[in-house]
Amino acid sequence: MFPFTPRYIKEAKHLAHAAKKLLNYRRDLWTDDQVANFEQQISTLKKATKERDRAGIDRIAEEIQVTADKYAPPTANAGWRENCEVIIIAIIIAAGIRSYFLQPFKIPTGSMQPTLCGVIGYPTSAETPAPNLAVRAFQMLWLGRTYFNDFVESDDQIVDLVEHTYAHFFTFTDIICEHSTYKIFAPRDTLIRDFRLFPGTAIQKGNLLVHGHVDTGDQVFVDKLSYNFILPQRGNVFVFKTTGIRRIEDGLDPEMGSEHYIKRLAGTPGDTLRIDSPNLYVNDDLAKSWAFRRVMSCENGYRGYSNPSLYDPINNPHGAFFLTSPKATVTIPSKSYFALGDNSYNSSDSRYWGFVPERNIAGKGFIIYWPFSKRWGFIH
Repeated sequence: MFPFTPRYIKEAKHLAHAAKKLLNYRRDLWTDDQVANFEQQISTLKKATKERDRAGIDRIAEEIQVTADKYAPPTANAGWRENCEVIIIAIIIAAGIRSYFLQPFKIPTGSMQPTLCGVIGYPTSAETPAPNLAVRAFQMLWLGRTYFNDFVESDDQIVDLVEHTYAHFFTFTDIICEHSTYKIFAPRDTLIRDFRLFPGTAIQKGNLLVHGHVDTGDQVFVDKLSYNFILPQRGNVFVFKTTGIRRIEDGLDPEMGSEHYIKRLAGTPGDTLRIDSPNLYVNDDLAKSWAFRRVMSCENGYRGYSNPSLYDPINNPHGAFFLTSPKATVTIPSKSYFALGDNSYNSSDSRYWGFVPERNIAGKGFIIYWPFSKRWGFIH
């Protein structure tokens, strides 16, 4: 039946539906007489449609159009206003999702490798050419990989490396020399650690300053909802603020405020932990979670858990705090948690700066949404 419905009948039904929506939208703004008049016109249109009175449909449709224009005249710049409303609503929805459900974070360091990777530099020699432009563009979109081939313009000496972050995700470093400055799309620590660029280093004209590529840190979504209903569980990858953790905040720029860290939750309130490298013990038993067993296997890039030295200039220049020997233990106080990095030999974690207050926990690591590497997907 429906494929053979005349066009004017379909259009009449659409008009009646649209008129009804307009009436519902404007009902509280119109007078009782205007509402009654418009309802009568809609009723007349439906009756004419039911009787298939084409002339009656055309007449009442024109009347409805005139009445709608009279009662609800189009506003100036209506298109712009409508687009602005859509954009504002989209921003509000996105802000709500970010605040209460999912929040994006970028992994900056290698403390959770190989589970989660931070920004890693891969220097190469001048004889190793970069791929062609098409391949580089694809790798940038797919893997977040950036290639460098920067030469020194004149004999100079590096004075300082100053990092700048834009929009919380795009990090550049100014390599400031005595006579010139070079801007590199990479974090300061990556240039120092992987490309061996230090303040005081002499550089010569025509030599390579940076050659190779940098892979961006994993971009993750953090589930901010779950911990409102269930307590953080041992073995979770979790994100927390550093507010009030003195040994972290002492090393931060006061103007920057607190940071967010992402680690593996190793100890819950009341747990007693011990590390006898490469193993982690929880309440005198070998840690049972699959995630801990993976780290302790010392396979596929994992190296197990380590007892920190009393002085570790990389992770904590103030000296180790907990678990400095195979027999040392720590018991987690109430409303506190103990965080460990999966890359234990290169992780600043609770062994060095102590417990994570319950109030600092932001959420559970949920998914790696970019880059599309072999790690892409749910975080375990």
